[in-house]
This record gives sequence, C-alpha cells and structure tokens, in this order.
Amino acid sequence: MAQKSTIYKVELSVSDMDRHYYETHKLTVAKHPSETDERLMVRILAFALNAHEQLELTKGLSADDEPDIWQKSLSGELELWVALGLPSEKVVRQSCGKANEVIVYCYGGRTAEMWWEKIKNSTIQFDNLQVINFSETDTRELGKLASRSMKLQVNIQDGDVMVSVDDSMVYVTPIKWKNTDR
Repeated sequence: MAQKSTIYKVELSVSDMDRHYYETHKLTVAKHPSETDERLMVRILAFALNAHEQLELTKGLSADDEPDIWQKSLSGELELWVALGLPSEKVVRQSCGKANEVIVYCYGGRTAEMWWEKIKNSTIQFDNLQVINFSETDTRELGKLASRSMKLQVNIQDGDVMVSVDDSMVYVTPIKWKNTDR
C-alpha cells in the first residue's frame, strides 16, 4: 500500500524589508513520503521569499507538470513558477515558456554546483529565469527546525534571511547564480 503524505500546519509570518511585505500566512503543507525535512523547509522558505496573497503551494512531488509553488493572475495566467532542486534543462526550458517569471531554488552542495556547471550555458537565453542556491549547511540547519505544527518567523533584509521557530534561529544567505535580465 502506498504511503500517504504527512500534513504540516504552518503559521508563516513574513517580514520582508526588501519588498516591504509584511503578512502572516496559514499554510497546510503536504509532505510527500519521499520528501525530506530539509526539502520541506526549503519549500516553505521559497514560499516566504516570494510571499504574495496569490502565491500557492502546489502538489509538488506528486505532480510532474507543476512547480513546487506558483502564482497565477486573476485571469489564470502563470505569473511565477518556483521549482526546487535540480531540474533538467528540458524542465527549465518548458517552465520559462509557461510562466512570466521562473525561479529555481537549488541546494545540495557540490551536487548543485555540478548541476549548475552543466546547465548554466543553456539558460543564457532565458531572461525570465533566476537561479538561487542555498548552501548545504544552511538547508541542513533549516531541516532541523521542521515539526508537524510550526510558527515560523522569516525576516528578510538586504538579501539575508533569518528563519526562527521558538528559540531556534537559522541564518540563510541565498546566492544568486543567475538573475533575471528584466
């Protein structure tokens, strides 16, 4: 019998001084059986970094044709496509064709670096693509914060991120490998 997703209840308070966005989101996050705590927390962090009233978590690992997070306009147009991990060149190309803006949040240390070296020349043509890397140390520490019921506070200022749960804090420094040309 197939394992079911584990449900996480997250109260996510975002204070983004860079975008002047201050809001609390109540999220119900389904953690796929193959998903690690580290990936779950990277997904929540990616949500916080792009927080918007129309931003949604998708089926993620349960759907091949959807990103992990997306934002659609009121008319249904895909405004933002957020993918996690190390998508193939084909997936990146298709994503850039489907959405106005695409952000790939990669992590995994040396594996992510090798992926980027392999794919970066083929991404030059996409002016709507950003690639942002999180260090292995940062994501490992984030994974330790995961619990089934969380009150997360995410503060963003000058590109630096502080994530706190109760008395625990993790500082994350996103590294932009590719910025949009817009």
